[in-house]
Amino acid sequence: MNDDVSPDDGRLVQDVLAGDRQAFGVLVERHQDRLFNTLVRVLGSREDAHDVVQDAFVQAFVKLESFRGAAQFYTWLYRIAMNLALSHRRRRRPIASVDGAKSQAGEEPVDDQPGPERGLIDSERVEAVQSALLKLGDQHRQILVLREMEGCSYETIGEILQLPVGTVRSRLFRARLQLKTELQTLLPDEVDQS
Repeated sequence: MNDDVSPDDGRLVQDVLAGDRQAFGVLVERHQDRLFNTLVRVLGSREDAHDVVQDAFVQAFVKLESFRGAAQFYTWLYRIAMNLALSHRRRRRPIASVDGAKSQAGEEPVDDQPGPERGLIDSERVEAVQSALLKLGDQHRQILVLREMEGCSYETIGEILQLPVGTVRSRLFRARLQLKTELQTLLPDEVDQS
């Protein structure tokens, strides 16, 4: 096989099931960063996201024989991770705060544009969005992260959350309204009041 071409996930799964444990390492390397970044947004904590990602990969390895290839491997893995994340949140139920969200999610990207006041305003907006996102219920937070931050299609979200596309659309609509309400409280002068 050409070293420049990486095998698709389905082939890697077959290799793992045939006894090639290194193939699972390739799957982990391929998907761990994306899964971690998504879970940081869902859980609001880098530490919790790290724990859930580890648990998700362990569970995925143990349950790999149940992967049928009907969905993409990442979709299947994400579903495992989301179930673990929800269980984790129920056990922990952290109190959301803007400072906590900032410290757990890490530093925001630096704005290269001139004017220090612009960077401060953007930083405040990022903190407000993170804080508002943490105030949403699990269903609404998940669906917003998948659509708005991960860029998943309605169909992919439906596969991941095991929902019909119509339900995805209606939950996304309600999630956006709830996020807007939260942002109006945090940024009353900046959120459209219509």
